[in-house]
Amino acid sequence: MKNRKETKWYLLCSTVGKQARQLLFPLRCPVCDRIVQPYGEKICAECVPKFKLITPPWCMCCGKKLLEEGEYCSSCKEKKHSFIRGRALYEYESAAASLYRFKYGKRQEYADFYGEEMWKWLGGFIRGAAPDALVPIPLHKKRLRRRGYNQAALLARALGRCAGLPVYENLLKRVKNTAPLKSQNPKERQNNLKKAFHICQNDVKLSTIIIIDDIYTTGSTVEEAARVLKENGAEKVYFLTLAGGTGI
Repeated sequence: MKNRKETKWYLLCSTVGKQARQLLFPLRCPVCDRIVQPYGEKICAECVPKFKLITPPWCMCCGKKLLEEGEYCSSCKEKKHSFIRGRALYEYESAAASLYRFKYGKRQEYADFYGEEMWKWLGGFIRGAAPDALVPIPLHKKRLRRRGYNQAALLARALGRCAGLPVYENLLKRVKNTAPLKSQNPKERQNNLKKAFHICQNDVKLSTIIIIDDIYTTGSTVEEAARVLKENGAEKVYFLTLAGGTGI
């Protein structure tokens, strides 16, 4: 009886504390960045349709939205990946401004909404993969110190809470402070990312892993991380990202 009372008291305090935080620090909408209306939600009602979910056809390997019917994008037809499959939630263009604020504008609060949406729409993929853990793509220590947080880790934590999965933030370490990738072509990105990641926890034995990142474009980052994880004992590697580009 005592434990039940303690549980009820904890839940009450948690709810009150959450409401107090929202009053003092109201959530901002991940689409319009204004204070969320109605109160208590994580996104404004009128903003919900502005995020465009990736719908079929998508690449059966990397999850990119395909511009015409088919099973695989041209990139996945041409090369074998270290990961088995991946999916992205939103079309990149519809989420680009939101992602920019999340990544560079200190809008860490968006993570909870993103995580819940990933679980809602991609939960079937996660259950099918049956992962032992989620592993976010790490930032180099210099970039982490400058930014103050790793957006992929925030996303992984939020998704992990929804899915009931552990998150291993320190399994991978980024040892190479790579140049910004957005201005580079696929070959330059691939060369830039060679030997960018090391395994830090050799005592952790995970058979199946889902890598978490914010964006999938050329796939160079996810590919290199998956390669390192497989070389160090992972049997199956999948990935999930919040947004993805298009494929042909």
